[in-house]
Amino acid sequence: MTTDPFHLGWFQNNTYGVHGWNVPWGGNTARDWANPQLQIDLAQAVDRACFDFLLMEDSAFVPDNYGASMDFYLKRAMRAPKNDPLPLVPLLHQATKNVGIVPTISTSFYPPFLLARLIATLDLMSDGRVGCNFVTSTAARAAQNFGLKEHIEHDARYRMADEFVDVVKQLWDSWDEDAIVADAENAMFVDPCKVRPIEFEGEFFSSRGPLNTARPPQGHPVLVQAGGSPQGRAFASKHMDVILAAVGTVEEMKSFRDDVRARVASHGRDPDSCKVLFQFTPIVAETDAQAQEICEARRKAADPKVMLAGLGSLFDIDFSTIDVEEPLAEMTTNGQQGTFKRFMSMGSNLREIAENFRFGLDDVHGSPETVASKMEEMMQEVGGDGFLVTGNLTRRYLAEITDGLVPVLQKRGLTRKGYSHAQFRHNLLEF
Repeated sequence: MTTDPFHLGWFQNNTYGVHGWNVPWGGNTARDWANPQLQIDLAQAVDRACFDFLLMEDSAFVPDNYGASMDFYLKRAMRAPKNDPLPLVPLLHQATKNVGIVPTISTSFYPPFLLARLIATLDLMSDGRVGCNFVTSTAARAAQNFGLKEHIEHDARYRMADEFVDVVKQLWDSWDEDAIVADAENAMFVDPCKVRPIEFEGEFFSSRGPLNTARPPQGHPVLVQAGGSPQGRAFASKHMDVILAAVGTVEEMKSFRDDVRARVASHGRDPDSCKVLFQFTPIVAETDAQAQEICEARRKAADPKVMLAGLGSLFDIDFSTIDVEEPLAEMTTNGQQGTFKRFMSMGSNLREIAENFRFGLDDVHGSPETVASKMEEMMQEVGGDGFLVTGNLTRRYLAEITDGLVPVLQKRGLTRKGYSHAQFRHNLLEF
């Protein structure tokens, strides 16, 4: 059975923060964490490896969930210190030739006009190589940083996000593609007949428009979103070009993709126009035996407190107050509900959950040939569309993926060997 080519993205967690400061092969990142060269090296590596895009995660708060204190997070550089990644976007475009660059913004805190203008500007600067990852933001502390005493309720955040994207799309459409005529003879740079206000009035936002810059080269830059809850899937299937999923088994992958494609079709969209990529953290070594040793060593060294603290910051729950051996009482969250539902289904107490929970596909390991075979098997069973590679960023890990694994995938015809188009959207829709 042959497998159609699949897509690759790279998810840079904690984008412009601290990476690999206390692990082997981390280099001088503890000292140089604010130097953008690591991010530039990452972008250039995934560009050479013909990834579709680099997605830049972001958050705007210092957690204090675990132990009701910031101490645990600050000591381990979890989410802080962390710089704004948006200034990196032009640097990464200038350092690369083809790969798409996807920054993250919050629909709960960004004004739509500001976002539409910013992304249009970046798309114009890069000749059509930018996308935008929309998040509704889950943390109450982030909401308080932007002047809200309490965070917006989960379902309301998604109604807000839906309206936000409507405004942004209309602003991008407020200029026709051929509005700029640059007619020196008639002293006309922009044809006024091809620019118009949008006069948007909604439940959450209003904007007169038009944008004061031109239509982006891609029309609408590539839209990306990750949402596991029913509300998140409904929002993503209506608007998004790429949907990201963090699930732990092939069965969950297939179920998620089938559900999302059905939702996309219900909006009158072609399901093939929306790509589903699955978060993937492989361990790649020279041999299967070496990869197995690394996998076992990491499992033994894993601190469940780190996972519980990290997930607690997504759920706004302090897991340090709960006995890990006691049966869990019923809990609710105003945070990431899709992830929370999976989390609660993994065991009857926190010890079992910490042992069983997987935030994405993180149990695939082996030589490049072995990992490539496992990826091919998963795509055959799931049906597509690709993987979103992530992991603790060091230059060694980056080389293991882009110089070790990807050449095997390319040799088998599973991923692209080059870019056929100049613009991100066209490459994404090539297969």
